[in-house]
Amino acid sequence: MKIELENNKVFFENQGSKKEIHPFWLRERANGDTFVDKGTQQRLFDPTELQDNIEIKSSKLSNDYLEIFFNDGVHTKIAIENILKEFSNINDVKNITKIKWDSSLKNYNYFEFKDNLFEDEKMLEALNNFYQYGFVIFKNVPTKDNFIVNFANSIGSIRRTNFGEFFNVKSKPNPNDLAYTSLPLAPHTDNPYRNPVPCIQMLHCIENEVSGGLSTLVDGFTVTEQLKKDFPDYYKILTEIKVRFQFIDQSVVLENWAEMIQLDEFGEFKQVRFSPRLDFVPLIDKEKLELYYSARKKISELYNSESYRIEFKLLPGDLLMMDNHRLLHGRTLYDTNEGKRFLQGCYIDYDSTEGKLKHLKRKFSL
Repeated sequence: MKIELENNKVFFENQGSKKEIHPFWLRERANGDTFVDKGTQQRLFDPTELQDNIEIKSSKLSNDYLEIFFNDGVHTKIAIENILKEFSNINDVKNITKIKWDSSLKNYNYFEFKDNLFEDEKMLEALNNFYQYGFVIFKNVPTKDNFIVNFANSIGSIRRTNFGEFFNVKSKPNPNDLAYTSLPLAPHTDNPYRNPVPCIQMLHCIENEVSGGLSTLVDGFTVTEQLKKDFPDYYKILTEIKVRFQFIDQSVVLENWAEMIQLDEFGEFKQVRFSPRLDFVPLIDKEKLELYYSARKKISELYNSESYRIEFKLLPGDLLMMDNHRLLHGRTLYDTNEGKRFLQGCYIDYDSTEGKLKHLKRKFSL
């Protein structure tokens, strides 16, 4: 892709296709202290108030900059790199390739916590790994004073739910969720009944004295891609039929209708939802239901297969950060008579990690 000038018009050429750049588009990107606040990078002018007939009076092109004089008296220099970046639709996160993994995965993406981690290049590496694999584990994170709140808010902002700003995962009487028992939990995604579903979950191990209670992870991306290859009819119906996910306790009823496999606007993987204790399939044609139930059973078999699951024990100070739109998590059975198992959890959204990643990329590319 390259920029060209011709008769006071600016063109971009990409793979043999040549198109003019609208002069108003370029005028909106006038920069410098007169037009853009240096601190916030927000415009100091309202482009909707500009005259309609913006034209280019003259222009100059170098390897690095496009210099333009407009008919309203404005003169600006725009970095070629910035123009090409916008036309390439470059996204720091979407350009990180997802790495499919299964039970053969050996590297669990461990990163050591330190006081300046959140502004360190190691955090940039951790966030890159998070978007590649869907999870990272931070070691030796302080376990005092609900430190998970500080950790989460140092990346972005906690997403508060009816479970609170954070929640304590331990066995307790009369729980409103099976997470607060010692029962085993099959692979599932959290909160499929919310709209929107929390993007990222953190689980911080405070105490773990039991031999069971192993944490489990499954890559929903790997499983659904395998389903797409081996059982295309199952894959198709799971991407089309919206089911009702529901959560009920004494104070709230939460519902959301969504597909078990959600695709983006390009038909590619976006999100999985799976929590068989909480889903209600709509009343549709018997033949479709026959296919749907077979598809749900097959994907459940894959999610629960030892071929895709990794198991590990979270130790005190370990903080697991996982993509709740991509990964399924669970745990094995444990015996409360052996001792305590106490985790603290919270949620944050993608804008938290995306914003932090872009900030760190900017910081360490200077």
